[in-house]
Amino acid sequence: MKFTEEQLKNYAAPLSETENQKCLNAISMVRDALKKLGLTDDNKNILRMHSDTYAYMIEMRGLYTDRKVKIFVQGSYANDTNVRAESDVDVAIIQEEVFKPAYRTGITGSNYNFSDAPMPSKTFKDEVQECLVDMFDTDVERRNKSVKVHGNTYRKDIDTVPCMRYRDYREDYRFDETNFMGGIVITADTGEVIFNYPEQHIRNGLQKNGSTERIYKRMVRIIKKMRYLMEDKFIASASNVSSFVLESLLWNIPDNVYLKYKSIYRYAFDEVIQYAHNNKGSFIIYKEANGIKPLCPTQRDIENLQKFISDLIEFYQYDIKEI
Repeated sequence: MKFTEEQLKNYAAPLSETENQKCLNAISMVRDALKKLGLTDDNKNILRMHSDTYAYMIEMRGLYTDRKVKIFVQGSYANDTNVRAESDVDVAIIQEEVFKPAYRTGITGSNYNFSDAPMPSKTFKDEVQECLVDMFDTDVERRNKSVKVHGNTYRKDIDTVPCMRYRDYREDYRFDETNFMGGIVITADTGEVIFNYPEQHIRNGLQKNGSTERIYKRMVRIIKKMRYLMEDKFIASASNVSSFVLESLLWNIPDNVYLKYKSIYRYAFDEVIQYAHNNKGSFIIYKEANGIKPLCPTQRDIENLQKFISDLIEFYQYDIKEI
């Protein structure tokens, strides 16, 4: 399938200011709903976690308890790599005062004067769901890893992810309770426990975009759009990889690959996918865009990504005579 330069520029463009406002609406409404838990935002403004992103955030605390909650937009909106205007806004709701730690061998929470939290009568996810139902009524749907609020003309669909802070102290040798690598822990209704690092993903994506003169995120939007187009053409490999995986794959590609043809999108994108194709054997050592978790933890994941890139090479063509 042949693509013009104009088409790729359209695919690479970020979303509109209207989408930005809907992200703000989403986090604002989640914040207001959580006030039912006795939380306050102390009249603070919703801020961007980093400039040049939709990664809005706000921190709340208990009015009469030691509760601390951090709310922020994560996912493709926060990373400014969204290509479908109808996509959900992902909002992480992190319980901070209770956390899951990881220590070096021989170290326990007592070395930090931590104490075990009592077993609550309700899970944090149950509490969040009740707050959302109180505000949004039948628009709320509980899912395995999240609580979804269906959208309308004012707000987008919101996928809230109630979770706990993960504190990794394995690189701390000072017994400093603030010296940890922070992530989040999601406990699914099935019992599955997932560790993610969305804050690092946002930060690393910004750094990569800066070092590639803003080409990285443009190429991410293009490859995501290609995946949807391939799905529409019933190319099976496009359904076996996620947009998250493709964004992370491109994060691993060296900066100089992006800068070689930075002013011509068709050449730049071809250079990126050719590099990925020529280095498919390296997928086993690539990391997610957070720089922590492996991109392809299983052999099946490696094969799925390799197959997609091979199919993309066949799918993507351009007419050299146009330039």
